[in-house]
Amino acid sequence: MTAEYVLRSLLMLFLALLSANASNWLYLAKLSSVGSISDEETCERLRGLIHKQVQICKRSVEVMDAVRHGAQLAIDECQFQFRNRRWNCSTLETMPVFGKVVTQGTREAAFVYAISAASVAFAVTRACSSGELEKCGCDHNVHGVSPEGFQWSGCSDNIAYGVAFSQSFVDVRERSKGQSPSRALMNLHNNESGRKAILSHMRVECKCHGVSGSCEVKTCWKAMPPFRKVGNAIKEKFDGATEVEQRKVGTTKILVPRNSQFKPHTDEDLVYLDPSPDFCDHDPRTPGMLGTAGRQCNRTSKAIDGCELMCCGRGFQTEKVEVVDRCSCKFHWCCYVKCKQCRKMVEMHTCR
Repeated sequence: MTAEYVLRSLLMLFLALLSANASNWLYLAKLSSVGSISDEETCERLRGLIHKQVQICKRSVEVMDAVRHGAQLAIDECQFQFRNRRWNCSTLETMPVFGKVVTQGTREAAFVYAISAASVAFAVTRACSSGELEKCGCDHNVHGVSPEGFQWSGCSDNIAYGVAFSQSFVDVRERSKGQSPSRALMNLHNNESGRKAILSHMRVECKCHGVSGSCEVKTCWKAMPPFRKVGNAIKEKFDGATEVEQRKVGTTKILVPRNSQFKPHTDEDLVYLDPSPDFCDHDPRTPGMLGTAGRQCNRTSKAIDGCELMCCGRGFQTEKVEVVDRCSCKFHWCCYVKCKQCRKMVEMHTCR
């Protein structure tokens, strides 16, 4: 083993450790609240932030509770979207919260970065619209009469502010020195893809005004989509993510498809550098690699949630369990719903 090989290996390990810090801010979701921050020194005690994020925290202390909410939103949505997959976004009490999965350039990491950037933009924008932040409010650039003839009114979501804050807070790690160039390009691309998932699904909501419910006058405002719709869009991009590699064009480094037969990815697509592990077996040396033993599976499904694929060929065991459901629900005037509790036995299948 040559000294050059050892040096190269140590350098790669060092860069990997640096990358591991990139999504550590998601650890804020473990806090009950950061809204009680009363001084800038508290920002330095928040776990998971790098120095530049601490500086942003000090300048925007009142925004940090929205960031915490965004972190929880990202984790919840990740767990919903991947609930039927081998890797199901299980979190750890350590950093990074998803384990080493997000420190590698896999498509799972691509999803985590995209949903995280989107969640901060979403949560901060929602805090602006609800009047929780002094620095921002409704989007007052949306006013007057639209080309369609309706009056812009109400509180349009200030998505521009939310996106700008997400870009400054989430992207800052990737723009720091010492980051692996190809991984930084991947993360920045996926961060922006996540934010675009909100921008491309912005909608117009309206209210009619007039006698007896007529719509003589209609006032409208711009609103973000439900975050579930954002998560669905990013998950769809995950399923069609493009494997890329770094290439130098002139003095610029860019990411291009590894397979030249594939069409170039767009700004809204997810990209990844490394193939994913199979996630079948628990690896104690790799935090977050929990395996699928003990996971529930669907015996009749041929998809990834089916017992054949979920259990990785190890087989599964079946047991009957009692399930209690609400049933025979009736609406009582006025105004509540009363239900009975029905018990039934169902088969539950779990991977060996």
